[in-house]
Amino acid sequence: MTGSPANSPKGSAARGSAAGFARDAELRVRNPRTGQDERALCPPTPEGLDAEVARLRAAQPAWEALGPAGRADALRRWSREIAARQDDMVAALLHDTGRRTESVMEVQVLLSGIARWTAAITDHDSPIGTGIGTGRGTGSVVGDGDTTTSLPWIAVRSGARPYPLVGVISPWNFPLLLGTIDLLPALAAGCAAVVKPSEVTPRFLGPLRRTLDAVPELAAVVGLVEGGPEVGAALVDRVDAVCFTGSVPTGRAVAEQAARAFIPAYLELGGKDPAIVMQGADLARAASAVLWGATANTGQSCLSIERVYVHRKVFDEFTGLLSDRAAKVGLAWPDLDSGQLGPIIDPAQAEVVRAHLDDAYAQGAVALTGGEVEELGGGLWCRPTVLTAVHHGMRVMTEETFGPVIPLMPFHDADDAVRLADDSQYGLSAAVFAADEESALAVARRLRSGAVSINDAGLTAFVHEGEKQSFGFSGLGASRMGAASIRRFLRRQAFLVNRGPVDDPWWWDTDD
Repeated sequence: MTGSPANSPKGSAARGSAAGFARDAELRVRNPRTGQDERALCPPTPEGLDAEVARLRAAQPAWEALGPAGRADALRRWSREIAARQDDMVAALLHDTGRRTESVMEVQVLLSGIARWTAAITDHDSPIGTGIGTGRGTGSVVGDGDTTTSLPWIAVRSGARPYPLVGVISPWNFPLLLGTIDLLPALAAGCAAVVKPSEVTPRFLGPLRRTLDAVPELAAVVGLVEGGPEVGAALVDRVDAVCFTGSVPTGRAVAEQAARAFIPAYLELGGKDPAIVMQGADLARAASAVLWGATANTGQSCLSIERVYVHRKVFDEFTGLLSDRAAKVGLAWPDLDSGQLGPIIDPAQAEVVRAHLDDAYAQGAVALTGGEVEELGGGLWCRPTVLTAVHHGMRVMTEETFGPVIPLMPFHDADDAVRLADDSQYGLSAAVFAADEESALAVARRLRSGAVSINDAGLTAFVHEGEKQSFGFSGLGASRMGAASIRRFLRRQAFLVNRGPVDDPWWWDTDD
């Protein structure tokens, strides 16, 4: 993932020549708090990447053969290593992103994810446990029972085999979380995997690699590589399935390359998440939730609340509550304890935020709080920016901003709210606030969004059990949440067993 404006909020991943990685040698890792370039990127050579891929492929059959219990044991030991070294992990994340709270959260989400998936694959009563297979290396048996067929003498037994090698190409906004969110279910399914994070935030790979080295079974099947777009492009051509998180343009490029390679691509792309505040909602609760949902990680999240529609009868009251709260959220400058919001991680993204604000102001938008990108100590920062007098002719209402900008727009009734919320190329997630759960659900069910938080915002960041898919240009492929997160890495098999007499009616009669 590059951080160039042409390639998006979350970075690019896969364009470039797979023949050589010369351009990557020019890339340097930047400190977002100081704006200083601190070290050169260290990509593998094409030959080195080939060797790493070969190593992982050679180790994968033994990993699959461990079965769910063996893989779960290795993952639990890895979790203990991560917990013991979490200070090193947080320090690396903090260095690359400039924010502390979210860095701690990333490590905690990784630990909870390991606990969740290890429990799931060893629980034969769960939807995942019954479908993960025994991992015997010769066709993993999914169920012991037969499936009846239209021909009573034919029985069907089920099986599943993992894709041998999965590629994970992840973005800069949550480096550890999004670098491992697809890695964990792939490992649980029995795959080997190689992770290539964004060139903007690669420093977490060092401490992560040290935790893996302490668990030999995992070190054998997990590869970690640095690099820019050329490495991402080369990776797609070397794996059996690819998971990409990033922008729509780059996601399309990954999908096209994967199609040429005839491998599945699972894409988690951009968002322009709406929040709807109905008349009768608890406005104080909604204001607090929307503020957090729009500004956590400085708005650098695909599931950030990026536009808010408020019933016209409560618009002024809600706007006042939100503005009062937003004015109290400060910048984590000059030190980490000075405020809540870290810097804008990628300078290219700061230019996108500036461009969206400039376009909005030129068309009459008014900032009630914040309002600009500031340079402090060499870093780029933006305070929570509440905008009114906005409309859908503005970029800030239609394009992914990826910053702490909260545009507010009134609506007349539920039909109007749904129409505005669905007026987008995206459909990742959303939020609805209403007087009660059923009223909120009545609106939520009409939205073209994969996950809708009810009387809260951004819940899908923490609750990974809810299976959901993206609508519109927000993604493609099976859900990375719920049971599907593991099953997408398994290719199903059917064993058709003839238990009937030897004079089966469709055989050629060749007996003498």
